[in-house]
Amino acid sequence: MSSICKTISVRARPDRVWDAIRDFGALHERLVPGFVVATRVETDGEVPVRVVTFGNGLTAREPILSCDDEAMRLAWTVEQGRTSHYNASVQVFAENDGSARVVWIADFLPGAMAPMVDSAMSAGASAMRKTLGALSATTG
Repeated sequence: MSSICKTISVRARPDRVWDAIRDFGALHERLVPGFVVATRVETDGEVPVRVVTFGNGLTAREPILSCDDEAMRLAWTVEQGRTSHYNASVQVFAENDGSARVVWIADFLPGAMAPMVDSAMSAGASAMRKTLGALSATTG
């Protein structure tokens, strides 16, 4: 199994950063516009499933495993993708200066997918940094 971690520091309040992340049906508008171009939420029983269309045209079905407001952590898996196993999470941490640190971790098989997953996560982290960084320029 391979694991990739991306860490983003932004000068925005952690609660505002978490609000954008926890709004998992608006991924393409509030968190990673351009990297993701469309998102819709379906249900599979009681489990919300985020259907994501990436900027490169690929789509993914992502059942949401947990959306924990107290821990400011969102976890999901990917179905029907190029990996045989894929779990990921994004968690927001408050820094002493009032800013936020975002940690995005993905665990997946096969390990040979690591270069592709790392490249995609780097692009996603860049979009996330830009979008969340803009929160510091707004009031509220």
